[in-house]
This record gives sequence, structure tokens and C-alpha cells, in this order.
Amino acid sequence: MLEVWKKVKENTTVRRALVLIGICFFLYLIRNIMSLLLLTFILTYLIIRVVKKLHQLTHIPQKIIAIVFYICILIFLYFAVTIYVPKLFTQTIQMIEEVVSFYQRMSTDNKLTSWLAANISFQEIKQQLTTGAKVVFNTLSNIGSMGITFVMSLILSFFFIIEQDWVTNFGKGFFTSKISVLSQDVAFLGKKFVNTFGVVLEAQFIIACVNTILTMFGLYLMHFPEGQLLSLALMIFILSLIPVAGVIISCLPLSLIAYTVGGIQDVIYVLIMIMLIHALESYILNPKLMSSKTDLPVFFVFIVLMFSEKFFGIWGLVIGIPVFVFLLDLLDVKAEKPIKKVEQTKIEKS
Repeated sequence: MLEVWKKVKENTTVRRALVLIGICFFLYLIRNIMSLLLLTFILTYLIIRVVKKLHQLTHIPQKIIAIVFYICILIFLYFAVTIYVPKLFTQTIQMIEEVVSFYQRMSTDNKLTSWLAANISFQEIKQQLTTGAKVVFNTLSNIGSMGITFVMSLILSFFFIIEQDWVTNFGKGFFTSKISVLSQDVAFLGKKFVNTFGVVLEAQFIIACVNTILTMFGLYLMHFPEGQLLSLALMIFILSLIPVAGVIISCLPLSLIAYTVGGIQDVIYVLIMIMLIHALESYILNPKLMSSKTDLPVFFVFIVLMFSEKFFGIWGLVIGIPVFVFLLDLLDVKAEKPIKKVEQTKIEKS
């Protein structure tokens, strides 16, 4: 037994694989608080990045920037809960009612709308969408499990950032303890996780913000009702956090609403706008924000999203790709895009 342990201890790859399996098993045991862990990590990572950027620009001490930043977050949350969430709820319900009533009023001379009217109960759809919206907004606005989870994550991330140096030195103390080998492997995996998972997650949030701003600007120019823009902004931001699939999913509701606003012409404009924004994301934002190792084929993106949604639920749509990229980095998988024939010929000639 001691011989086996000695061989495992000397084999770095096997040892780290066992440590990773052990961490996964531990996370499975505490899966009930997985939302708290993920939200704490996401908030901590993103806020640390923002604080460091602001420190580089202003040279103000990071602790002061962090405290001011958290105060701003609390002020924003106060106005969001008291003003914007009720307004957002009202706008969403109103938008659903307007869209459903529009399609109910459409002429039955159109074969497509006649078929839809005969086979689809718009009243039932309206009821389901309205009920779903109520559940979502009640969960977010009331002091419930999600609210408590977010508050706890915010508190944990605040204390981690304020005591970052102390926490780091405390963690280093394990490197000279009786579990030094285990601690070093956990630290190695943690560093890999932050460098891949964190980078991809940060890129997704930046891309989601850019997509939301550009889409809202485009919808405003197309004279979409201002009362619907807040609800659409939230929908687009959440869907933009889902790589590739989010853009495709957002086409359907935006097209339905565009048809109610300006007919088929606005539907074409919306689809062109989404294609342009997606092209901007694919050819400019992704290469700038992510390294080449995170550039995955669309086929693999959809496969990963399907499996991650099955195992992690809604969280899987957001963290599925970052986790997959982390595993690829851990296995040293380096997949490059195929070179086009024209480019390959130029390389060979040179």
C-alpha cells in the first residue's frame, strides 16, 4: 500500500488527476450551495478585475476603490429593487399582452396566421408567459433564496477583496504543512481554473454588455416602443451570456416583436442587425478578449451547452463553455483553426 502511495505521490499527472476527482466529488456533496459558490467566484473575479483597472488609471489604493465600488453596487441595488424591478415587471407583462393581442387581430386571409390561429392557443401562451414572468420577477424582487444567495455572495466577495493579501498569505501557509503536496496540487488547479474559466467568463460578460448596448441602440433607431426597451435589454443581456446559442435564441422574440412594430421590413432589419453584431463578436471581440485556445467550433459549443445544461441546469448555459475550456487547458489540448488553401499556399511559397 505504501509503495502504491509512493508511486502516486511521485507521478504528478496521476496525483493531480486524483485531486481533481476529489474536488469534483466534494463539490457534488455540497451541490446545494453551488449557486452561492459560483456567484461568489464570479462577483469576486469580475470586481477584482474592475478594481485593478481603476487602480491603474487613478493610482488610488485598491481597498478604497473596492469600498466605493461596493457602495455604488448597494445604491444601484436599492434603486433597482424599489424602482426598476417593478417597472421592468410592468413593461414585460404589457409587452407580452401587446404582442399576443397583435397576432390575435391579424387578418385570417393570411394562410400562415390562419394555421397558427387554428393550431395554437394564444390565450394559453399569454397565460403561460405572464405566469412565467411573474415567477421570475417575484423570485428576483422578493427576499427569497436567490436574494439571500446574492447578498451572501456579495458579502463574501467584499471580505475576500478587502482581505486579499491576508487570505493569500493564509493559503500559502498550507504549502509548508503536513498536506503540502495536496495543497500545491489544489493551488495549481485553482490557478489554471482562474486563468481559463475566469478569462472566458469575463469575456462573456463584456461581450454581453456590448451586444446589449448595440442591440438597444439599433432597436431605438428602429423606433421600438420605449416601454419595451428595458425588458428587451434584460432579455438580450441574459441570452448574450450563452455563447453562440444566445444570439440564435434571441432572434425569435425580437423578430416577433419587430413584426408587430413595423411588419416584415423591421424583421429583416432586426435579423441583419443581429448578424452584424454576431460578426463583430466573432471576428473582433472574441479574438481580442480570448486567446486562441478558447476559440471552439460551433458544433462543440452546442454539444457542451446541451450536456452542461443537463448536469448544471440553467447555470450550465453560462459556465459550460468556461468549464470545458478549463478541462482542455488542463489536458494541454491545443486545437487550431484549419488554414485556408490560399493562405497555406502563401505560407509554403514563403
